[in-house]
Amino acid sequence: MLSLLNLNYESRLVNGPEREHKSETFLLKNPFGQVPVLKDGDVILRDSQGILVYLARAYGEAHWFPNEPKEAGEIVAWLSTAANEVSRGPGALRAHYLLGRPINLEETTSVTENLLSILEKRLAGHNWLATDSITIADIAMYPYIALGNQGKIDLSIYSNIRKWLRRIESLPGYISMPGVQ
Repeated sequence: MLSLLNLNYESRLVNGPEREHKSETFLLKNPFGQVPVLKDGDVILRDSQGILVYLARAYGEAHWFPNEPKEAGEIVAWLSTAANEVSRGPGALRAHYLLGRPINLEETTSVTENLLSILEKRLAGHNWLATDSITIADIAMYPYIALGNQGKIDLSIYSNIRKWLRRIESLPGYISMPGVQ
């Protein structure tokens, strides 16, 4: 999002294997001991969705997170989906296959298939998830869908999702992530 907004920033990796995210210093920034954390001047924010809302409101054009109640409500609903179904589905599959995290494979696969079916139907008649323009909802949903291959998710049958991914990837300022195919 920082790059899509054409903002200058410094990114710093947190050493997960050495549990830097659980250190006393890091816990002052995020008591949950999770990444990401954004520091912008005196502002320190935790949580991907909270960071997206902040960046959209502080630095983005109105389309990223509009004030209109219906559009804002749609965006928040997709942010909730990113935190819930995406996390319990594609995110959990990725953690399982990449990091060996134990999961209920049947349940996680079911959550993923349901999510992808809903996304595919939504994107059949829309270029973007929440409104007629790209919003932070699309940015929140994108990473674990784009990295689905790392969770052994086959997106080949989801043409609308693949087109949506390509639209995001063609945005000025887009930076790919390791693992995106």
